[in-house]
Formats: sequence, C-alpha cells, structure tokens
Amino acid sequence: MSRIVIAIDGFSSTGKSTIAKQLAKHLNYIYVDTGAMYRAVTYFAMENELIGEGFFHSEKLIERLDEIHITFKFNEALGFAEVYLNNKNIEKPIRTLEVSKYVSPIATISEVRQKLVEQQQLMGKDKGIVMDGRDIGTVVFPDAELKIFMTASAETRAQRRYKELLERGHNLSYDEVLENVTTRDRIDSTREDSPLVKAGDAIEIDNSDLTIEEQIKTLLELAESKA
Repeated sequence: MSRIVIAIDGFSSTGKSTIAKQLAKHLNYIYVDTGAMYRAVTYFAMENELIGEGFFHSEKLIERLDEIHITFKFNEALGFAEVYLNNKNIEKPIRTLEVSKYVSPIATISEVRQKLVEQQQLMGKDKGIVMDGRDIGTVVFPDAELKIFMTASAETRAQRRYKELLERGHNLSYDEVLENVTTRDRIDSTREDSPLVKAGDAIEIDNSDLTIEEQIKTLLELAESKA
C-alpha cells in the first residue's frame, strides 16, 4: 500500500494523541503530537515569565521565538517519542493542568502558529505520518488523504483528563478540569488564526462510548481504504 498522510483533529481530551500514537505504531508510520509542540512553547513562556496569572507578554514571546527549538526523541522503553525543548526532556512538565491553562492563549498567536506549522509540514513531506492537533486537516495538511475529526461530550472528556491527572499525582478537582476543558473549547473554536473547525472532507468520530480498540479498528479500515 502507498503511504499517506493521516490528519486527526478535534477537541482537547478526546484521546487524539493516544489513538494517533497507536495507529502510527500499527501502520509503522511516524507520529507527531502537535499539541505537545504548543505545550512546549507554553512551557518556555511560563519558565521565562512571559505568561502567568493575569499577564501575557505576547510581543516578548514573539521576539524570542528563535530561541525555541522543539524535537521529538523516541524512547524505546516507553514506546513513543518524548518532547524536548532546547535538548531538555519536558515530556512530564508540559502535561500539567497549569500548562493546559495557558496553551490555548499561546496558540492564538499567529507568529507561534506559523513557526510550528512550517516545522509540521516539513515533518510530513515524505508522507507515512499520523499527526494530531487542532488544524492539521484544515491548515497543515489540507490535502491529507485521510482526515479524522474526534469529538466527545465535555463531561466525558473532563472525566478522562481528571483520571489521567490523578494517576500522575496531581491534586485537583473534577470541576477545575471541566472548566479548563470548556474554556479551551471556546478559545480554540473562536480564535482568529486557524480556529478549530472540522474540515469539509473529514470523517467525524464521536468516541464518547467507544473503546480504544474499537477506534483503532475503525481507523485502520479507513487508512487501508485510502492507501
């Protein structure tokens, strides 16, 4: 079968990364978590006091974008690629609710999106790639052979995220997570630059009541039909 580009978009906490990661493994494709790239920029901004409670120095962040170098390095023990910022492994710190709180405002900055989209398009130029995010099928790879749009109820997504954070040792309430999910939905869907929308030729999958195995089976069948 010929190798294709698979674009998976959708709302936060729909399990896009989990599904995309496993799909890439089944197909022996490269997997790229674009959300992690935006989290890396957010982490940089937080570490350099460019964003925080009640402030966001967006112009200063734009001025320092050339200082941000994001790479993915495969960890054989874990079975997936971890995110590195300027050669520092930041896989764990970027998955916190604190970073989640600020990632959507960071993603509204056109200069940030332009920098990351250029990198993402280079990663997929040889095809054989599964990429997930918010604008993969609409902006990054509008000609992708297979486009998926993942969705689920806000409550279902918040419950999944809440469980995941508790397992990582974070002490927080379900209501905090639900508020974060709904706020990110609003910001992602209404931003001026590359808002979260379903591509006209994307296949929508509501995974509120689907197991991971059921989702993988469906996506493998779709990928086979497109390759």
